[in-house]
Amino acid sequence: MFRGKNYKESVKLVDKAALYDPMEALGLVCSASKAKFDETVELHVKLGVDGRHADQQVRGAIVLPNGTGKTVRVLCFCMPELVDEALAAGADYAGGAELVEKIQKENWFEFDTVIAHPKMMGVIGRLGKVLGPKGLMPSPKAGTVNANVAQAIKEAKAGKVEYRLDKTNIIHCPIGKVSFGAEKLFENYAALIGAIIKAKPATAKGQYIRSCVTASTMGPGVKINAQKQL
Repeated sequence: MFRGKNYKESVKLVDKAALYDPMEALGLVCSASKAKFDETVELHVKLGVDGRHADQQVRGAIVLPNGTGKTVRVLCFCMPELVDEALAAGADYAGGAELVEKIQKENWFEFDTVIAHPKMMGVIGRLGKVLGPKGLMPSPKAGTVNANVAQAIKEAKAGKVEYRLDKTNIIHCPIGKVSFGAEKLFENYAALIGAIIKAKPATAKGQYIRSCVTASTMGPGVKINAQKQL
């Protein structure tokens, strides 16, 4: 794989064999960022569970203390009487069947998060095949199906992130931008890792957190000693 000059320079800063303390690791990620844009910092956590079993699924959502640094466009499916409330809470779009039709007919996806009132799930159920693969289908577990749509919208705008296992039992989640600096990134990291630990299934055996790596969009991965007490 071809690597650019900036990446090669960044790699020299990181000892691939080392397990870094969280704060040190996040400081390294910031130092190794050479891109001309504000890179997103992600956390990749491999868990000692088998996500193929329903009782070993790890999934949830958390509002990061310092947000994600990303402007989130929110679509809210709600009844007509709640549209004004949803827009006032910060939703970029709010409505019902007409928005379902817009997505179906125009292949419209000018949004990053979908919030839905429980009573609207029957209306948007037919969007499962298009929203599901994009990770946009509202879910009670993620707090995106909520009778209090205003609260759910405010949380999404404030930097709420969903964490869930992929097919290889790894959680991939953004924890901010390089411009946040190590301290704010650490606060977000601590909140996310704490939530993942709290979500440990009762049936999980052996070592729960197998590995933990952080990296910026264009930078090298830095291994974190996740066993280090927060």
